[in-house]
Amino acid sequence: MLAEIITIGDEILIGQVIDTNSAWMGQRLNEIGISVKQISSISDKKDAILTALTEACSHADIILITGGLGPTKDDITKHTLCEFFGAKMVLNEDALNNIKDIFERFNRPLIDVNIQQAEVPDNCIVIQNHNGTAPGMWFEFKDKIIVSMPGVPFEMIGMMEDYVLPELQKRFNIDSIFHKTIITAGIGESFLAKEIEDIEDSLPSHIKLAYLPKLGQVRLRLSAIGTNKEHVEKEVDQASELIINRIDKYVIATEDISIQEAILNYLKANNLTLTTAESCTGGYIAHLITSIPGSSNAYVGGAVTYSNELKQKMIGVKAETLALHGAVSEQTVIEMAQGALNTYHTDYAIACTGVAGPDGGTPDKPVGTVWIAVVSKNQTVAKKFQFGNKRLQNIERTAINSFYMLWRLLKNI
Repeated sequence: MLAEIITIGDEILIGQVIDTNSAWMGQRLNEIGISVKQISSISDKKDAILTALTEACSHADIILITGGLGPTKDDITKHTLCEFFGAKMVLNEDALNNIKDIFERFNRPLIDVNIQQAEVPDNCIVIQNHNGTAPGMWFEFKDKIIVSMPGVPFEMIGMMEDYVLPELQKRFNIDSIFHKTIITAGIGESFLAKEIEDIEDSLPSHIKLAYLPKLGQVRLRLSAIGTNKEHVEKEVDQASELIINRIDKYVIATEDISIQEAILNYLKANNLTLTTAESCTGGYIAHLITSIPGSSNAYVGGAVTYSNELKQKMIGVKAETLALHGAVSEQTVIEMAQGALNTYHTDYAIACTGVAGPDGGTPDKPVGTVWIAVVSKNQTVAKKFQFGNKRLQNIERTAINSFYMLWRLLKNI
């Protein structure tokens, strides 16, 4: 069963809006065993839409379209669909009532252009929009299913979850697909592949292993498809166990989570607490931690001590240390970490100080020089890194390496 996704909108083509719809739909379709053959982004032009539909029907069973259903003149998707199917526009009473309810709720007047949003091609099944005014449309054309939905992400997601995905699962006898994720850190993609080369070579042909690297980690994804769900899951679990046993010291998690979330899970499970003292990252480490729900159960907060004065006042770095060794030094970063640990009374602390760039470097401490320390009450680990000359990349690398150093300390690696 093959699907194609078509996103409509000039705003996507000029880079004004990032197409997150396709990524979300592709992931959800894959979860129910439907493969996406192609993703296309096209302009708000009739000819472009007609051409895309014709081409999609030649190689896909299911075509999902988003965009072009708004109330303005450049939203031409419905009229173009009418032309494609040889249909005519009719007013859908359920869609109209939904629009009226929304406008009454917000005490806004209903005008003709809003009423026109309730008009749909007469050959479609209307998908009600519980999050907005534009209805979705389900078409059955020859042996194809074509679904048109709004481009607003949360409106599209609501329709997909409430109607489209359940209906597709009911309509088709789709093979089960199962994924298993292993998150690794501290080893590069090529070295990781070498470590498990023999395991990968021995996998059955219906089990695929993908390497998905990003900054500081590599995600391994085992995928299998088959008619017997329990059997497929068992095979993938067995393959996963072989890989984990081989590379155990690099494994952060066996679910698709970030290293900081894995750290928080460990801290919470063991009733441990964490604080941070940041200089060159300006609070970015704290931001990554507090972006995770429930982080307050382990993370108490921290200090952003950009200046030497605040390093002394907030976390007790000695003036002599700063004068003798400078802000970017092993001695200073250790005092930052230990000072935060003692000031905020936690079990663990992360500290970092460095030259993020693009200015501020010296021959001894060029741009990209960073010191990171992780400490507990009886352990201290500090390490120097030499990153590049791109400021934002240096900040990101500092944060990721901070987490990996803490993970190793927590796990005694």
